[in-house]
Amino acid sequence: MPLVAALQMNSGEDKPRNLDAAVRLVRAARARGAVLAGLPENFSWLGPEPERPAAAEALDGPTLSRMAALAREEGVALLAGSILETGAPGGRLYNTSVLFAPDGARLSVYRKIHLFDVEVGDGVRYRESDAVAAGESLACADTPAGRLGLSICYDLRFPELYRALADQGATLLAVPAAFTLMTGKDHWEVLLRARAIENQAWVMAPAQHGRHGEKRQTYGHALVADPWGLVVARASDGEGMALADADPAITARIRRDLPALQHRRLR
Repeated sequence: MPLVAALQMNSGEDKPRNLDAAVRLVRAARARGAVLAGLPENFSWLGPEPERPAAAEALDGPTLSRMAALAREEGVALLAGSILETGAPGGRLYNTSVLFAPDGARLSVYRKIHLFDVEVGDGVRYRESDAVAAGESLACADTPAGRLGLSICYDLRFPELYRALADQGATLLAVPAAFTLMTGKDHWEVLLRARAIENQAWVMAPAQHGRHGEKRQTYGHALVADPWGLVVARASDGEGMALADADPAITARIRRDLPALQHRRLR
């Protein structure tokens, strides 16, 4: 029974506090039987945009080293939802998601392709590209819960990304996010269910929830959706998790009985 856990956090500027919360949640998910646990976007630090460079780390920095050790200690596949990674061209950063195997080995690295440069009506102007460079490559890897395709937050609005991951064999799609309250209340679940239906794949969506300083508020509602597009698990308000059995037999049955992925004509 490949249980997957989409974890929900309320990260802030205190990195040690955030990491302690992440460790606590991963351990709790493993104690409940999860073979794959996912943390949200910006799980280790979520603070004012001008301070992003100071919060950034390398892939072998303390945050991801701790996550690798945690995966190994717990024997769980662990998606470190995203951190700010140093080393992008021109002194910029990447918004980077890293997948660890149950032995702590690094399975895959994904750098967010679509950057959040929007004004959504909540009084905050978001310009992720001011400090962050866009990634260019897809990332997909095998886990104990199936072949996992990686994405981050705003990527959710670009269905062609997920179809490309399905073409690479993904049966499970990860969408770690810090969705704003303004967009999340209307779009979060709709888009996640659509990506599940279109690609006949499980979707696990870890999330940030609540207030992060004076101006920023995220929607939360971490969830797991099945390949039919049904939400089978959802986190409540506050810190927590959505835990579900990502049964591969369901994926196989849906893809067999409704072979839409085989009926495509525009390629």
